[in-house]
Amino acid sequence: MPSNKSVSDAPITQFVNCRILKDHKLQWEDLWVREGKILNPEKLFFDEEGFADHKVDCADKIIAPGFIDVQINGGYGIDFSQASSDIRGGVALLAKKILEHGVTSFCPTLVTSPPDIYHKVIPELKVQDGGPEGAGVLGIHLEGPFISEEKRGAHPPKFLRTFKAGGVADLMETYGHLDNVAMVTLAPELANSVAAIRELSGRGIAVSLGHSMADLSQAEAAVQHGATFITHLFNAMLPFHHRDPGIVGLLTSDRVPPGRTVYYGMIADGIHTHPAALRIAHRAHPAGLVLVTDAVTAMGLPPGRHTLGQQQIDIQGLHAYVAGTTTLSGSIATMDMCVRHFREASGCTVEAALEAASLHPAQLLGISHRKGTLEYGADADFVVLDDTLTLRETYIAGQQVWRK
Repeated sequence: MPSNKSVSDAPITQFVNCRILKDHKLQWEDLWVREGKILNPEKLFFDEEGFADHKVDCADKIIAPGFIDVQINGGYGIDFSQASSDIRGGVALLAKKILEHGVTSFCPTLVTSPPDIYHKVIPELKVQDGGPEGAGVLGIHLEGPFISEEKRGAHPPKFLRTFKAGGVADLMETYGHLDNVAMVTLAPELANSVAAIRELSGRGIAVSLGHSMADLSQAEAAVQHGATFITHLFNAMLPFHHRDPGIVGLLTSDRVPPGRTVYYGMIADGIHTHPAALRIAHRAHPAGLVLVTDAVTAMGLPPGRHTLGQQQIDIQGLHAYVAGTTTLSGSIATMDMCVRHFREASGCTVEAALEAASLHPAQLLGISHRKGTLEYGADADFVVLDDTLTLRETYIAGQQVWRK
């Protein structure tokens, strides 16, 4: 409760009997929240002489930062790469549904599309805070169309593009504008890609390498010019070879500029990546692993035929394929499922599994001072889980937004 020395009259909530993920460890510690932020209890006691208005007993459960999904194409019938009549309504529906999977912030992802789709959809996908109505939007992830034809995966070949002029002219002609864009996936071996990488990273937009035939030296050059992420490692890139490990070699490269971390996305759905490959990546570069769902329209829906951008996809069991082929087309996994599978398949600690879905994506996007952490002053976006990492509750800005 605020005292006469308090800096705020807002109510204070104290979460007790919980293990909170802090400094890379689960610690028996209370979590204090006021005005949507995590509070330093020492300052509260000694500077303000205040105490809690409400106590929440967590019954020995785990509190971890809310999950952040930087690659999600849609779900529950919503496809971000379709210019529907109600694009914002679609985002709102998905944002609400993913709260039950612990996602408190996300990057709506558009796959390779014709320019008119980008021009219609991008202005509608606004950056916004999360709350009871749904997870927050951190910015758009544009996956394509500047990617390799050989490694296009489920992306439609007729809409792929190359950098003709190089840099900003190609980007603007294709996308219309870059407001609200958080990340762009491109193939660094494309001619004139360096100018685009510099332009994007200069604007604070994360550049990711993916759907690419790049060798290691091309990938290293891209990182030296500002690229910081690898889109769904191992998938849609040259396979690891001992004489030229390709993009995968960035995990242990000595050409990464000092002080920089290369992050990499992993779809830990039990389908896209063999458990042994998952373990190799994690053991080689644990600090860079970012769990992504790469979820498509059909996440949360029954098997059958659905869309992904301009393509038809078939859902068979847990597999999503381009219709009539055996080409994988995103996943129907949820983030909480990926966290559990990653923990099980990699044999990593509970802390490492949780940070791969929270701290690491926040660091990748340059927002780890406020998201992906339970440090004092950060946004009070967090999840409550049991020891099996089954989600029990989701909170945004200190407010419960979902409960099992």
